[in-house]
Amino acid sequence: MSLLSRLSACAAALAIALPSFAAQVEVHDPVMTKEGNKYYLFSTGPGITFYSSTDMRSWKPEGRIFAGQPSWAKKAAPTFNDHIWAPDIYQHGGKYYLYYSVSGFGKNTSGIGVTTNSTLDPRAPNYKWEDQGMVLQSIPGRDLWNAIDSHVMDDEQGTPWMAFGSFWSGLKLVKLDASRSRLAEPQEWHSIARRERPAFTPDLHGGAAQIEAPFIMRKNGWYYLFASWDLCCKGKDSTYKVVVGRARAITGPYLDRHGVDMARGGGSLVIQGDSEWQALGHNSAYTFDGKDVMVLHAYETADRYKQKLKVLPMAWDADG
Repeated sequence: MSLLSRLSACAAALAIALPSFAAQVEVHDPVMTKEGNKYYLFSTGPGITFYSSTDMRSWKPEGRIFAGQPSWAKKAAPTFNDHIWAPDIYQHGGKYYLYYSVSGFGKNTSGIGVTTNSTLDPRAPNYKWEDQGMVLQSIPGRDLWNAIDSHVMDDEQGTPWMAFGSFWSGLKLVKLDASRSRLAEPQEWHSIARRERPAFTPDLHGGAAQIEAPFIMRKNGWYYLFASWDLCCKGKDSTYKVVVGRARAITGPYLDRHGVDMARGGGSLVIQGDSEWQALGHNSAYTFDGKDVMVLHAYETADRYKQKLKVLPMAWDADG
């Protein structure tokens, strides 16, 4: 059975076992981690909304990360309206790093920042988010890429890398320095995935190269690059789906099941919408207590296409 088939079967089983689960959390762009016996979920929203759970089923709202707005947000994105996009949670050296994006919708007037904390428990005495400022910025007319949708992970040598990108020239990978809050110098960049950008598309437009939201998972000596194709955030017209490729090195090349490089338009389908869920995408993927799960949002047809959290068990075929 293919990974797509297994995920679809697991999704159906989960929906039957937990009929009210999806209705409990309405999120976009979910990411998750675990501290102690609690899972923490972060999502796009005013100030970054977050939740806690002991079982990944029932979620308790915990408020927002930013009480106000990041001090640099208006400089990078003048139309910023308190809606912070696409968080990513990462842990290193006893500290949590929460990466996030600010942007003008449909523009690459964007920036990625990071805030840090020593705990995720808002009731702990040492709970305090400290914003480290902007890590990366894209400027219209200068850059043919978009500084949103970041994901950070370490390679096998412990070097931190940030994957990011949406539309334009696709998904990029850039090395971070030891602080995890600035680019490494000299800078090292890689193009890891893209889709065809129609000729003569104005540089200020994202174009029809519909790819975004990279997430890299390391498993059995491989780096798996997940990405979302097509369109989110359009209700019944949403067409989001998740694709994947894999590489032996974090810098790629990421090849799909047929050996096509994702940087040349490749990508094997993992999961897509159906009559009950219009579209699924902007995923993250984790191993918790020896079990692999995919976390994403989906639009539920029966609930007027509201965006809902899905946590799906993952399985792997004989080819990995």
